[in-house]
Amino acid sequence: MALHFSEEEFKSRKASLLAKMADRKLDVMLIFSQESMFWLTGYDTTGFDLFQCLILRKNGKTDLLTRSADVRQAKLTSNINNIHIWADRKKKKASPAMQLRGLLEDLDLLGSRIGIEYDAHGLTAKDGRTLDESLRSFADTEDASRIIPPLRSIKSGAEIAYIRRAAELTDLAFNVSLPLIKAGSDEGKILAAMQGAILENGGDFAASHFVCGSGENALLCRYKTGTRTLEAKDQITMEWSGAYRHYHAPAMRTVLIGEATARHQELYEIGKQALKSVEAVMRPGHMIGEIFDAHARVIDELGAHAHRLNACGYSVGAAFAPSWMGWPLIYRGNEYQICSNMTLFVHMIMMDSENNIAMSMGQTYLTTEAEPESLSALPMDLLVL
Repeated sequence: MALHFSEEEFKSRKASLLAKMADRKLDVMLIFSQESMFWLTGYDTTGFDLFQCLILRKNGKTDLLTRSADVRQAKLTSNINNIHIWADRKKKKASPAMQLRGLLEDLDLLGSRIGIEYDAHGLTAKDGRTLDESLRSFADTEDASRIIPPLRSIKSGAEIAYIRRAAELTDLAFNVSLPLIKAGSDEGKILAAMQGAILENGGDFAASHFVCGSGENALLCRYKTGTRTLEAKDQITMEWSGAYRHYHAPAMRTVLIGEATARHQELYEIGKQALKSVEAVMRPGHMIGEIFDAHARVIDELGAHAHRLNACGYSVGAAFAPSWMGWPLIYRGNEYQICSNMTLFVHMIMMDSENNIAMSMGQTYLTTEAEPESLSALPMDLLVL
């Protein structure tokens, strides 16, 4: 069994979840998020894109319903008590959701109160509808999607150690890329060097594609296919993350080639000031939404309102494809309280489409009782190469 946390840590996580289930008077939870399964049991797979469900009963026992390809994966990587297989069949009545109902019946859960983790990449809308139909006369169900994320948002010491290692890999990847950011270099070579450095030093593939766009593509916040060759005067925006044991510590930078225009310099100063304002409220006693307010207030007062986004970060931790974004998201009005030992990625993104100017910066912080700690050692200077 290849578990990355101690037996005591897994017991503590399960106990905290069972307590929340008792508060909601739930007899069982149906867990579909791969991140939740990994956190609760260590189960590590990419097979979650096809239907699978982790069942947690109020007596603490766990059952996994998965495909045959993942049986050995579950046995090797998790502490799950019982593993069951659903088989691919053509008949509608033999859908995996219907096979899950059959398993729940075998577990004597008829008439129970069931919490369902709907908010998961592993549960499609189609399967969710089939699941609801299959359980309509079987049990009382409710949406339990917001039970585990708050528990996962507060990191243990062991998790923080993994995120620190991920941050070291984040910094390493950026430093490896710097010699390649020059006229005549292809974006693909930069991406290859960054990902290669992470893998060569014990890291994982990140849950999201790295962003690496130059020229007009520097104004994009997402990866797109196709690479470009850097010019003598250029801009490149990168958003990337080291990943270690699936834990992430993202960072974001816009780097300039040749020269910094006056507009680049202006937006950089705005972003740097906004980030400082954010750091002042990123601590217990404040709400997540106040982080967004601090960022927006500075950017708006300095005249760049039209160029910012409507969110400025999110929680990070263990994540699986297609995204390393975790809960909670940093947006206006989010009243979730900031606590110590949260790991938050905060970004100041400004994209001036009228002038084709990009300027973004961001890094991952660990919240403490006092000021937040940047987990990256990278300087926040405006880089002109």
